[in-house]
Amino acid sequence: MRFAPYRVGARPWRVGPQSSGVRRGTGLSPLTLVGGFILLILAGALLLSLPRCTAAGQTTGVLDALFTSTSAVCVTGLVVVDTGTHWSSLGQVIVLVLIQIGGFGFMTSATLLLLLFGRRIGLRERLLVGETIGISAPGGLVRLIRNMALLTLALEGIGALVLFSRFAVTEGAGRGLWMAVFQSVSAFNNAGFDVFGDFVSLTELRTDAVVVLTTGLLLVAGGLSYVVLADIYRQRRFVRLSLDTKLVLVASRVLVALAVLVYLCAEWGNPGTLGPLALPEKLLCVVFQAVTPRTAGFTTVNIGAMHDYTLLFTMFLMFIGGAAGSTAGGIKVNTFGVLVAAVASTLKGRPQAGAFGRELNVQQVYRALAVVVLALSFIGVSVLFLSLTEDAGVLDVAFEAVSAFGTVGLSTGITPGLSELGRLIIIVTMFVGRLGPLYVALALVQRQRAQEYRYPVESVRIG
Repeated sequence: MRFAPYRVGARPWRVGPQSSGVRRGTGLSPLTLVGGFILLILAGALLLSLPRCTAAGQTTGVLDALFTSTSAVCVTGLVVVDTGTHWSSLGQVIVLVLIQIGGFGFMTSATLLLLLFGRRIGLRERLLVGETIGISAPGGLVRLIRNMALLTLALEGIGALVLFSRFAVTEGAGRGLWMAVFQSVSAFNNAGFDVFGDFVSLTELRTDAVVVLTTGLLLVAGGLSYVVLADIYRQRRFVRLSLDTKLVLVASRVLVALAVLVYLCAEWGNPGTLGPLALPEKLLCVVFQAVTPRTAGFTTVNIGAMHDYTLLFTMFLMFIGGAAGSTAGGIKVNTFGVLVAAVASTLKGRPQAGAFGRELNVQQVYRALAVVVLALSFIGVSVLFLSLTEDAGVLDVAFEAVSAFGTVGLSTGITPGLSELGRLIIIVTMFVGRLGPLYVALALVQRQRAQEYRYPVESVRIG
């Protein structure tokens, strides 16, 4: 049999079956997730605008309420008004509820609510919720969500009890209990909100090892995701873990170790951060600061007093974020791990990307690259607009934009002074940062189909 040579302009080769004519797009759209978050944010802003939610002597504008609601639902922690002094007890409760729902995920929270009312969950809902938490198979999803809720409440409860033992001594039983619950929920959901007052975060408690370490452990647990924690519990040995879990654990360890080294070297003698502290206090602060940029928002030092190169490194950590399906933001450490594995495989001359004796799906490499490129592009646009609207240095607005996109909540101190346009830009950045990478991943998964054509291969010059 003879084959005709391929001609320029000819139709591509068919390698798959012909289209069956089934209509596409009949599944549950990722827009459901986006719409749900928007409605939740608007409802939270409406509630926070009520006079009863504001402390005596304070007033809340619509934009401030919208900013706070967005930051809470997106578990970011950037605030334009102080959470501990501006909001009344009712306002703080609303903020806490928004943090819990936002950290758990809208679709997951909605599914759990339906289960509590005895409603059945359809296949399309199972698939979408599964994608949001990193599970591709719908089987056992209801049990998984129940276990996630139980684990979340259990860890938050344990954290609150430990913190209560400290806060009750200095603040009394009633106030101490509320501070402990709020801090525990905010920490596990990587939200960064606190009720200590005066925008101090943990800077006045940085010598309290119990508070700092408890908060740090909650941050790590919330940032790893239930899927990773469950895999660790079931397998017990590193060699038996899934490739996803291995990438998350190894990349997280490397980033934390690198952060400890950088912060120690860069800020050791800085009089505005670690300089005045004794050695044990320095080590405690450094370990906590190595964890919090991915992506918590709590801080034990004055971020605005850090050196410029330390801020740049912190932006790198904020951009990466935590694990996929967790309460953390950023492009996700899974995405970072996939790209590092692809680069390492390329440098070793391997034709396929792989890690830990497993080959990575090339489609996942493409998705990871798409997420990173789109994230960098959006952050660049945000920094450009903030530079035009705000009277602040480029590094400060860039730090603010990356913090908002990574849903971190760390700031050099410019957040309360943002203009109205600047606040709107940060609101959009927080929303896109929380849902953007997830939406892109979901959209790419739904658009994926059996390839009907393959084009001829042609080389392009690189470098």
